[in-house]
Amino acid sequence: MNDVWPLVHAERAALVGDLESLDDGQWAEPSLCSGWTVHDVVAHLVDTARTTRLGFLLGLAGARFDFDRQNARGVERERCASPRDTLERLRQAAARTSTPPAPLDSRMVEEIVHGEDIRRPLGIARSYPQEAVVRSLRLQVRTPASFGGARELVARTRLTASDAGLSIGEGPEVRGPALSLLLAVSGRRVALDDLGGPGLSALAAGI
Repeated sequence: MNDVWPLVHAERAALVGDLESLDDGQWAEPSLCSGWTVHDVVAHLVDTARTTRLGFLLGLAGARFDFDRQNARGVERERCASPRDTLERLRQAAARTSTPPAPLDSRMVEEIVHGEDIRRPLGIARSYPQEAVVRSLRLQVRTPASFGGARELVARTRLTASDAGLSIGEGPEVRGPALSLLLAVSGRRVALDDLGGPGLSALAAGI
């Protein structure tokens, strides 16, 4: 599925463009990732863009198979003293096609969800390609929670993307924009305000 990479590269380039004019206070703004600033999330994106299959496995073993510890080490490794330097690292890594051992569509999930982790607190809006959002949503709902997905969370829920003609699953409906559904099933409670339907309370309780 090499068609993933043009979408991923476009998202990386768009994020670099959106962040070029940030001031120091904006770089220090808390992101939607608990405990991480905007600067931290950018460093994480640099780390994941540079990660190879072998590098991921070695890093995970070094972190004693703790994903959170591995991610924290990656942020520490790629986070420069100057946010501008970290952004330059992301610019230089933007065209890479290295990936950890995961479905390639996970690279889109990474760029879109973390892109919103950064943009929403800063009040920056982006219109993502619908194809990228829908593919990301489909991957998240079939991926187990142990691998960062939401399969268990939405097992008895029907997700309906009101802007994409898409319905996934069976059960009480949760309805709203595809991007908001993606963010919600990725654990971002801020997106729940965009959603409705009889299944919303159960979904919210699981996040």
